[in-house]
Amino acid sequence: MTHPAGGWPATSEHLQLASTVRDAVKSSGELYRLGLGMIASENIVSPAVRDIVSSDLHGRYAEGLPGKRYYQGCDDFDTIEALGIDLAQQVFGASFANIQSVSGTVSNIGALKALAKPGDAITAVSTADGGHISHARMGAVGLRDLNLTTYPWDEERMEPDVDAACKTIREVQPKVALFGQSVFLFPTPLEEMAAAAKEVGASVMYDGAHVLGLIAGGQFQDPLREGADLMTGSSHKTFPGPQGGFLLSSSEDPAFQRRLNNAMFPGVCSSYHLHHVAGKVMALAEFMEYGEAYAKDTVTNAQAFAAALASEGFDVLAEGRGYTASHQVLTRHGDLDSGAGAKAAKQLEDAGIITNMNMLPGDTKALSPSGLRLGVQELTRVGFTPGDMEEVARFYARVLLAGEDPSDVRKDVHALKLNHQTVRYCFNDDGRSGYPE
Repeated sequence: MTHPAGGWPATSEHLQLASTVRDAVKSSGELYRLGLGMIASENIVSPAVRDIVSSDLHGRYAEGLPGKRYYQGCDDFDTIEALGIDLAQQVFGASFANIQSVSGTVSNIGALKALAKPGDAITAVSTADGGHISHARMGAVGLRDLNLTTYPWDEERMEPDVDAACKTIREVQPKVALFGQSVFLFPTPLEEMAAAAKEVGASVMYDGAHVLGLIAGGQFQDPLREGADLMTGSSHKTFPGPQGGFLLSSSEDPAFQRRLNNAMFPGVCSSYHLHHVAGKVMALAEFMEYGEAYAKDTVTNAQAFAAALASEGFDVLAEGRGYTASHQVLTRHGDLDSGAGAKAAKQLEDAGIITNMNMLPGDTKALSPSGLRLGVQELTRVGFTPGDMEEVARFYARVLLAGEDPSDVRKDVHALKLNHQTVRYCFNDDGRSGYPE
């Protein structure tokens, strides 16, 4: 078989494979260009970040830290990473920042490696109450072989029961008290629980993956000032950068900072995807300029959307607290474990609205839950306003309450989205959509 220079093997079978991949990528781009991306864990990047992520850095290595590398050819990347560390410290008000993590979960694995040994006790929010899978035996907690105890949960307030959680911490005496969720409507009442953790000598870890941009934008809470020793997070949710993670701390202790760096490399990363790290640095620079406005507008849109859904007749959780103080909105669509959330998500997808089914308090079956977890951060990024969110809520009602044909609703979804094709809150606000052509 001959392999023409610079091309695929000259067989129709392999050329068809290449065509299939290209067509699927294009189709996915069209789905989100014309549809409403409302998955709470996703976002889009700016044109400037997109250019960096597709650069030559995608194939390079730079093991170590700036100025201390195991490879040659890293001088330019040293400049990038050193700048990124400084910007992350400024944006998050941190004494320490490591920007090498390739995801929020990898950030958590690295943090747990630094904070605990196999067999140690840990306390965290259960997945049934909204904790992330990395907080559970099925994820990073189990990978590190930690003994998990979950906090008692206040369903009405959608947060840990503070008094009961403090009692649990004092009884269990964990090595790590982990806070933060994947279903995350309101700031965690951290200070009292962190104080209980300190009483028993526990490290306090806060997973801010979903709300990291809201924290950095001053619109949620400030965990590093409320008792957290360490904060992890994703760089691609409410913080609108490329996929990746952060490891952040308020500690000034050089020994602790070395443990954190070593936990990332060589602990859980070898190559750490330099193109994504460089993209994070550009996103950090953009966030310095636009982050506060973006975070504020995201929360405003979420609250407007939640209120509009409730007005349409949906069961929106946490009504007594104003539904949400984050980017997320939770809706219940049927009985517990009924699969109503899965059915609703499919109907909405048929209408061009991309969401995800989600367990709500009381559900026990992850694949047949009763609810949806909805996020507005991507729509905010392309200029949606509270008025637009009210129209989006009407789309939901047409599909899920009125029983209208989703294909008819999809036409109106596309018409609305075509008016929102420019990525906002970034340097390159120049008319490009930010989606693949």
